[in-house]
Amino acid sequence: MLKVAWNEKYTIPLPEGHRFPMIKYDLIPEQLLYEGTINTENIFSPLLLEEKNVLGIHELHYWKKLKNGNLSKDEIRKMGFPYSNTLVERELVILQGTIDCAVYAKKYGVAMNVAGGTHHAFRDRGEGFCLLNDIAVASDFLLRNKLANQILVVDLDVHQGNGTAQIFLHESRVFTFSMHGGKNYPLKKEKSDLDVPLSDGIDDSAYLKLLSFHLPRLIDIVKPDFIFYQSGVDVLETDKLGRLGLTIKGCKERDRFVFELCKSNEIPVAVSMGGGYSTRITDIVQAHANTFRVASEIYF
Repeated sequence: MLKVAWNEKYTIPLPEGHRFPMIKYDLIPEQLLYEGTINTENIFSPLLLEEKNVLGIHELHYWKKLKNGNLSKDEIRKMGFPYSNTLVERELVILQGTIDCAVYAKKYGVAMNVAGGTHHAFRDRGEGFCLLNDIAVASDFLLRNKLANQILVVDLDVHQGNGTAQIFLHESRVFTFSMHGGKNYPLKKEKSDLDVPLSDGIDDSAYLKLLSFHLPRLIDIVKPDFIFYQSGVDVLETDKLGRLGLTIKGCKERDRFVFELCKSNEIPVAVSMGGGYSTRITDIVQAHANTFRVASEIYF
């Protein structure tokens, strides 16, 4: 069964200017339910993450400031969202959703979080609409509970997973792979275990050729027994922040390649949706929905 994490806290009230990217968290499950890709039995609602799991990755002084609302104006500016307790609760629910998806993926082969992919969060700070790092926290959960021995993070969002890279810089049990816009945010890149910077405007063919070269080799070399897939759709040519040239079809083929490789190698994969900022919300929802459609087709 395809297990899908969704909670009403994923979409929270925000001031004008911040609302648009949040709409997709309601529209994606609505579309999938409407077309029959999933039904209500597929959806589960994650709860708040326990503090001990936050502190497996994030520094105590940062967590206290975040929890108690003591961030500076500069820290809030870099975070990208106006601060609220509701926003912190949202992040905790998203993180628990990715942990739950990891556990479900161990059982079913794949599981998917409608939100997540908060890869710009560092141990000691948030950046780029990311307060806490869901993939890092879920990786730590699997390792501490001996549910995985070697993890591969496949980050195909258009922006480098800088927070994830920094967090696991000295952790050999987590291999970070980021294929991202070379000239895009963040201006200062961190060092992933493998970074593949992409040229502006890269098309479907060139992109898929690079992915098909690197990912199978990483699986052979790293030998992961678990994969976290950050499936951002800000790689689309229509994306306001992406600067790449992928079509919706090409983005779908990217997802198909990742899932087929995971399934053929019998490696469980937990998926976080990542970014998507196309001008038309229909492009964002269609591209994200394709990730669920392809996973359902390949696994179920």
